[in-house]
Amino acid sequence: MEIGFCGPGLMGAPMIRHLLRAGHTVHVWNRTRAKAEALLADGAKVVDTPRELASRCEVVLLCVADAAAVEETVFGAAGLLSADVTAPRRVRWIVDHSSIPPAATRTFAQRAAAEGPIAATGEGGQDLKPAGAGTASVGWIDAPVSGGVAGATAGTLAIMAGGAAADVEAVTPFLGAYSSRVTHMGDVGAGQTTKLCNQTIVTATLAAIAEAVSLAQRSGIDASKLTEGLAGGWADSVLLQIFVPRMTQSGLAPIGAFRTFQKDIDTVAATAYETGTPMPVSSTVQQLLRLGAAMGLGEADLSAFIDVLQTPRGG
Repeated sequence: MEIGFCGPGLMGAPMIRHLLRAGHTVHVWNRTRAKAEALLADGAKVVDTPRELASRCEVVLLCVADAAAVEETVFGAAGLLSADVTAPRRVRWIVDHSSIPPAATRTFAQRAAAEGPIAATGEGGQDLKPAGAGTASVGWIDAPVSGGVAGATAGTLAIMAGGAAADVEAVTPFLGAYSSRVTHMGDVGAGQTTKLCNQTIVTATLAAIAEAVSLAQRSGIDASKLTEGLAGGWADSVLLQIFVPRMTQSGLAPIGAFRTFQKDIDTVAATAYETGTPMPVSSTVQQLLRLGAAMGLGEADLSAFIDVLQTPRGG
């Protein structure tokens, strides 16, 4: 299948490689072209604009920073669904792996649904739409992921999907190239809401791990041994095993930016307000994240909760 992919970053690049290994043709666009060109050696094809993907691919995947980036990529002047086309639009499904507010997702899906595959016209105004081309609207699937860079690299991401059942079913086979599970959570926006639940649990857990590491260090205990000392107990988790080393060592390659957590937890807070949901723990985590931003830690690793607590890392 010919697949378009917008956003080959830390997560997107390994996802693209899995698609290529599965035998798909992948056309890649990125705002910073060099990141797309880095995948040429793996067999990817690089395009100049998202609009080009719409004429070449039936499905386009997005993995970009935020709602503004999604809107620009899809509806901008050179976007997937730009009215300025020079070839018939083939795109039938947009799968958004970005983490953005559920309300924005629903708005984007409605706008996309109003757009059908459209035909370009020749110099004389003739319809260049190929015979038999469909007229169905563009289906939107919000499909945020969990598992981090390690999961993307291993091809074991968990995908939580929102959208029409038929649309989710149509795209699930190729999502399996880089995921171990695709769960249809409900209508458009349900995938994003599920990701907010995920981020609520993840950030609260990492804040608690950072507090435990800080307590151990200030008590004279080798905090790096917490992974071994707590293994198999109720406090053990994938997050504990991954992040205690990252909080007690320096020089490890980053696996994500701290500002991503702030963006997501701000969205959690807004959604909690909209739904009248009390979230006292998440509110405290939100203040830790804001403090981290004020300390200049926005681009630091996801483990920077420990730096907010001002406990020096080990060597």
